[in-house]
Amino acid sequence: MINKNSIGLIELSSIASGMLASDTMLKTSEVELILSRSICSGKYMVLIGGDVAAVQAAVTSAEEIVRGSVIDTFVIPNVHPDIFPAISGQNEVDELKALGILEAFSVASLIEGADAAAKSSNIKLIEVRLAMALGGKAYCTLTGDVAAVTSAIDSGALVIAEKGMLVNKLVIANPRKELLSEKL
Repeated sequence: MINKNSIGLIELSSIASGMLASDTMLKTSEVELILSRSICSGKYMVLIGGDVAAVQAAVTSAEEIVRGSVIDTFVIPNVHPDIFPAISGQNEVDELKALGILEAFSVASLIEGADAAAKSSNIKLIEVRLAMALGGKAYCTLTGDVAAVTSAIDSGALVIAEKGMLVNKLVIANPRKELLSEKL
């Protein structure tokens, strides 16, 4: 198992280029493939983990190979530990004091924003939802005290807005727990 203290992502406008990027990243460095899949609106994303140098080398190599298809990329060193369970939807929450929501036009900018939010305040990431059934957008939810959630949402939104990808940010005080369960 590879030590995942860093993650890297490449988001592409082409599925074929996404598969090539995934293969290139795995052949370039000793990294672990976390996610490699098509996402809504015909895009593709590849998320890898490993040490910072390996992840950076893999992302850079893939960017060079699929240059014309790249929508966005990132490398996050020392990623917040809540990111992994939030992406897989496994962060359980006992109490909702406040609910924060960040929404972005790209997967890459949202993960960067969620990481910044988690690092900035004493909050708990609940979920990071990536582009499936969202028209290619992404969002995350988090909880904690109202002040901490507000600060975290502002920090995350700033990172997303710097890339021009912020759709919305919101803090709901004393939310009903039913907000976290999707109903048909």
